[in-house]
Amino acid sequence: MKKFMDTDFLLQTKTAIKLYHEHAAEMPIFDYHCHLPPQEVAEDKQYDNLGEIWLGGDHYKWRAMRTNGVAEEFVTGDASWRDKFQKWAETVPQTLRNPLYHWTHLELQRYFDIDTVLSPETADAIYDECTEKLRSPEFSARNLMRKMNVKLVCTTDDPIDDLAWHKQISADGFDCKVLPTFRPDKAANLADPAAYKAYVQSLEKTSGQTINSFESLVAAVENRHAYFHSVGCRLSDHGVAYVPDAEASSSALDSIFNKVMTGKAASQEEADQFLAAFLYEAGKMNHSRGWTQQFHVGVFRNNNSRLFKALGPDTGFDSIADYRQGPGFVRLLDRLDSSNQLSKSILYNINPADNELFATMIGNYQDGSYPGKMQFGSGWWFLDQKDGMEKQMNALSLLGLLSRFVGMLTDSRSFMSYPRHEYFRRILCNLLGKDVENGEIPADMELLGQMVENICYNNAVEYFGIDL
Repeated sequence: MKKFMDTDFLLQTKTAIKLYHEHAAEMPIFDYHCHLPPQEVAEDKQYDNLGEIWLGGDHYKWRAMRTNGVAEEFVTGDASWRDKFQKWAETVPQTLRNPLYHWTHLELQRYFDIDTVLSPETADAIYDECTEKLRSPEFSARNLMRKMNVKLVCTTDDPIDDLAWHKQISADGFDCKVLPTFRPDKAANLADPAAYKAYVQSLEKTSGQTINSFESLVAAVENRHAYFHSVGCRLSDHGVAYVPDAEASSSALDSIFNKVMTGKAASQEEADQFLAAFLYEAGKMNHSRGWTQQFHVGVFRNNNSRLFKALGPDTGFDSIADYRQGPGFVRLLDRLDSSNQLSKSILYNINPADNELFATMIGNYQDGSYPGKMQFGSGWWFLDQKDGMEKQMNALSLLGLLSRFVGMLTDSRSFMSYPRHEYFRRILCNLLGKDVENGEIPADMELLGQMVENICYNNAVEYFGIDL
């Protein structure tokens, strides 16, 4: 019987062990998509306790705690951090076979050198030891990133953001590069007319441009796109339910814009037409500046209306959606490609039923201009666990080129999430190791070792073209 989470955790063959320890383990981290708050990096935040850094904003843990019967007071409510942590410790033993169990103990091991299993009985001692360490300078936000060998992170930022924190980080000469990612979702989200009007007014103020039509909206977004580029941004991101299979004339788009700006709700058909047109314009901007564009699709968001009203978004009430994803992507990508304006693109699905769709969709628009120009993104959100990662990599291997994959990202708001890269790397090495041991691929350790190093880090460095 193997020891729980020993040095060869998840590595089931000698080849996998060799690939991980000799090639994957020491590679730096290039975290090209996350939701870290840049202010906390700029201020080099010191965290007061383990509950704050571990439970604050982590809707993965919140969902598990609610499922375990924990009252909201101890999830997002006013209970003390110690009391919330105690409820989390009571939940952890019930998370066996959930990735949270692995992530929890990886984080305790890698950040705090604690091998003790978290339980109600060990909670107080672990909380006290970790809290004492977190209050020392060695565990500040920046030092946590250094500890995990992070070389770059790309945060997720709205076009109206002034990026002051990113500028401060750059001016400080912090040895981990922290760059913004352009996420203009609110400029095309017509679901709430009042909220949309308020956002457009903010965009007008930030861009210094009058917005009274679809064309002027695009011009204002373009203004901010150029500003983000000047601050070092080289990636965009779109978090949409689906890419619509729709089109509309310029006059129709203006009518839809004006309708919503006067407080009237757009129909679903109109909202789809508007979003499809906006994504096309954004795609042209991304190509013009040599950016990589990302599409995170397929989520049913804020499904619990009662708790959404009480707690707001991103609090743990989202799920995998079953939208039809193919037609809209074909329309958008082909339209951009037809005029040679399709930039490097990464497509992320959250429904595993779309794995083969996405793995083959990217092949339609590989054009020989760059290795792996079109990418099938890593297992995301509900799929960033062992089964989800294996299925994503198997689909990519069978239908594309795994060797050109740009690898893992945290997609996290927490500085404690970097062991997810290790989790991914162990799973990758185990997949390859099994194939070697089964005689399905040659035991060429030079070839395989380089492939592992490339997927873990080198491919992303070359693909995004950001100077480190």
